[in-house]
Amino acid sequence: MVDHRISLTRYLVEQQRVHGHIPSELRLLLEVVARACKRISFAVNKGELGDVMGSAGTENVQGEVQKKLDIIANETLIEANEWGGHLAAMASEEMEGIYVVPNRYPQGEYLLMFDPLDGSSNIDVNVSIGTIFSVLKKPEGHPGVHDDDFLQPGHCQVAAGYCVYGPQTTLALTVGDGVAMFTLDREQGSFVLIRENVRIPEDTKEFAINMSNMRHWDEPVRRYIDECLQGKDGPRGKDFNMRWIASMVADVHRILSRGGIFMYPWDKREPNKPGKLRLMYEANPMGWLVEQAGGAATNGRQRILDIQPTRLHERVSVILGSKNEVERVTGYHGKA
Repeated sequence: MVDHRISLTRYLVEQQRVHGHIPSELRLLLEVVARACKRISFAVNKGELGDVMGSAGTENVQGEVQKKLDIIANETLIEANEWGGHLAAMASEEMEGIYVVPNRYPQGEYLLMFDPLDGSSNIDVNVSIGTIFSVLKKPEGHPGVHDDDFLQPGHCQVAAGYCVYGPQTTLALTVGDGVAMFTLDREQGSFVLIRENVRIPEDTKEFAINMSNMRHWDEPVRRYIDECLQGKDGPRGKDFNMRWIASMVADVHRILSRGGIFMYPWDKREPNKPGKLRLMYEANPMGWLVEQAGGAATNGRQRILDIQPTRLHERVSVILGSKNEVERVTGYHGKA
């Protein structure tokens, strides 16, 4: 157990001052993101009492029905981050184009991307949801800010994390030096360090996938899951448990906490789409967190962090978690 007095602020100051991992501008940006997550957490916790439940009656750029909390979370992140002077622009899963910092505020050198509220279908049934974020550096020598500035592969990220709003509100963060976790202490009003150097076991007995789509899967995915389901009597020689929360943040948090594999693969329902999850807002930040904790993340054929994005809202197939399991599924794709 870590000394309870280490706040997120102190942790980031030490990453900056002692270890030289992050510049002061990035530290301040991450503190602002954490404050915004704290506000979203309070809104989520109010539930029916805060007039935040239910559908907003609108659709996002993906054509998905927006919940009231999706919009509240998106606005909270923009309002918190636009005036600090650390950012040049933001991009969100809920907005069609990028949001350039208004001229009345100073422009910084970073780009922030986020999925303001992941797992929206779980809002009304009180199941864990969360915020995912990713930070890039704006390419130098580009006047103004354009969509193209965001189209950097995941290995270019300078910070990534998520905040899961569950029984506790927990923030997981990497700046390229392993993964640290913080829990929100509501009395203090600050995030407190609970785990450093989080490690994902290389082997696991848990898989997370939406089994209702089984008939649409590609052969390699079906083969892997069939082998898991055969348990001790099959080629794997061990029994597996299935988990599926339908909230990527919650599923990845479980994997970072105790291991497992999460799969949201391509399927035949929409054969022209490479996958369902967004590369920039979900797969890249989660892929980097998982890699920083000793796991792996691929799209079945290549490392997710090496994919060159071509569009802001690009989708991707995702297989991430315990290293040996991810390599097995990826190997099955290679053979196919």
